[in-house]
Amino acid sequence: MPTSPFPWNRIVVILAIALVMLLALLGGWWISQSGGNSAITGKALIGGPFTLVDQDGKTRTEKDFEGQNLLVYFGYTFCPDICPTELAKIAAAIDLLPKNANVTPVFITIDPERDGVPEVKAYAEAFHPRTVGLTGTVEQARAAAKAYRVYFAKNESSGSTEYLMDHSSFIFLMDTKGEYVAHFTIESTPAEIAARVREAL
Repeated sequence: MPTSPFPWNRIVVILAIALVMLLALLGGWWISQSGGNSAITGKALIGGPFTLVDQDGKTRTEKDFEGQNLLVYFGYTFCPDICPTELAKIAAAIDLLPKNANVTPVFITIDPERDGVPEVKAYAEAFHPRTVGLTGTVEQARAAAKAYRVYFAKNESSGSTEYLMDHSSFIFLMDTKGEYVAHFTIESTPAEIAARVREAL
């Protein structure tokens, strides 16, 4: 019997390898489109390790806040409108909760070049006595913002030394393990924030 002119075994192997490679490529694409590990764990990749300095000059990391629910906001003390509005909103939400509620408001500056310890202290305490203000080096602030997926950039288009900072504006609710629970936008009200915090407590 004459030998088949087509090496079927070799073709099957090649097709199998091609199929495996295609599935691997599709899997990598799906993970990248779905947010990396969040597609596997089901958790949003918001929050993470940071090293900053609080309003009393003490070095703080994310581990110092374990066991506390947090309302975290990234902004800066020279912010003319959005930051004061959002921090006032957090303060109002805190006041809607029981006095012993395990919730700590946290303000993290994205402008550490102008927001040192004294500036952050005065600013944070002006909104609520329980607010923890955090600053640090430019690199530390950038790392913290990156962990929370917060965008910011210096806007020097006016040419003035009194520059503004472009930044995203979200309030993040983090649980006692430092994991993301929810976020709030400029459209969220203090009552809505307080209600969601109550659910998390």
